[in-house]
Amino acid sequence: GEIEGGFNILIVGSDTRLGQNGIGGSYEDESGNLNDVNMLLHVSQDQTNAVAISFPRDMVVDIPECPQDDGSTKGYTTQPLNESLYAGGDAGGLNCVAMTITELTGLPIQFAGMIDFTGVIAMGDAIGGVPVCVDGPIHDYNTGLMIDQAGTYTMLGVDALAFLRTREHVGDGSDLTRISSQQVYLSALVRKLKSEETLTDPTKVYNLARAALDNMQLSTSLASVDTMVAIALALKDIPLENVTFVQYPGYTGGEGVYAGKVQPNRGLGDQLISLVAADQSFVLDPETAEHGSVVDPNAPVAEPSVDVSGRPVVSGIPGQTAADYRCSVANDY
Repeated sequence: GEIEGGFNILIVGSDTRLGQNGIGGSYEDESGNLNDVNMLLHVSQDQTNAVAISFPRDMVVDIPECPQDDGSTKGYTTQPLNESLYAGGDAGGLNCVAMTITELTGLPIQFAGMIDFTGVIAMGDAIGGVPVCVDGPIHDYNTGLMIDQAGTYTMLGVDALAFLRTREHVGDGSDLTRISSQQVYLSALVRKLKSEETLTDPTKVYNLARAALDNMQLSTSLASVDTMVAIALALKDIPLENVTFVQYPGYTGGEGVYAGKVQPNRGLGDQLISLVAADQSFVLDPETAEHGSVVDPNAPVAEPSVDVSGRPVVSGIPGQTAADYRCSVANDY
């Protein structure tokens, strides 16, 4: 049966090279382990809407005192978010990321999962590929993403990983516009799961849950096929217009500890989180939502399945809904 009520799931992407068979290149010290992707999925109490918040890896935040492997605690204050996985040690890294996101947002986190490069490849294959759109050629020799012209391409396994990792060749070449590409991928993933009725097919859902169990590090609360299936059943009826992907707002160009990093925009951030915490559906201001992606010129014309008029409009926050067909902006130097 469906899980009851609302919940928050933290998804972390690790950049570790340890045990990755050379995928992503090698560091001199393969023990390095940073949380370069951080997303919090919030599902409302009535399960009618969901918001996925991406947090920039270089956003400087307060990392709380996280339990260490030896039982002690260690606090890292005003450090980039992607230091929090390392701050928690080998055993408590994922927990430390969760504590840091809760410190920033005030949102409790009931479930968490972490995936590495080989896990992304395995999950991409298990899903059967995701159709993603780009508006021009991308030739990224760092990630191995090779696209010769604009169009929509089905990204499987290794290609999916390369698309999600490519940075210098999309948008302005920053991690902030890479997040937009990741949202293009995730929106297409949601549409694929909905169109193929994956979440209503018990066999498909169990196979995906098993793949996640085999290829991700999961919190104790999530490390059960039955729990993952129950969560999937809760997601199956949410309309595409009610699945929103946003980026936690921030500034660049700061000084001191913020030099070369991202400083949280607390005003806009608090506005966003207050809506999320209240389960309030909202729409993004189209004039400020675009950041690293453009409307797909070949998008199908479809009538909205829900009326979004009357919802609060949020300006200054990049993002899109799962109903928005968008293309990553190529930046092929």
